[in-house]
Amino acid sequence: QVQLVESGGGLVQAGGSLRLSCAASGLSFSDYAMGWFRQAPGKEREFVSHITWSSASTYYADSVKGRFIISRDNAKNTVYLQMNSLKPEDTAVYYCSAKYTSYGGSRYPQDYDYWGQGTQVTVSS
Repeated sequence: QVQLVESGGGLVQAGGSLRLSCAASGLSFSDYAMGWFRQAPGKEREFVSHITWSSASTYYADSVKGRFIISRDNAKNTVYLQMNSLKPEDTAVYYCSAKYTSYGGSRYPQDYDYWGQGTQVTVSS
């Protein structure tokens, strides 16, 4: 079956960096656009970033643009999220997701086919 397994979360001070990884199995990874979403306590899941299957295009929420970088390695079936200049408001559970498509990803969670279990990111002030 399809599995998406996130790792790399943790506790970091404001201004610090973390790199999240999401390892995919059970699917043809290059057939999927990949996305990152996050959900803070009491809030809805929100879009962070997505990347096309070929890495040709990447998209970011305004709140993370210029600080976060999404990338993927199709040979390793892994997508990454490099998070720099972290702020307390970035604190959330971060989820990776896979969207079967020959086009790009989406900002809408309902468009994705598979989800990971999430990894906690906590940024202290």
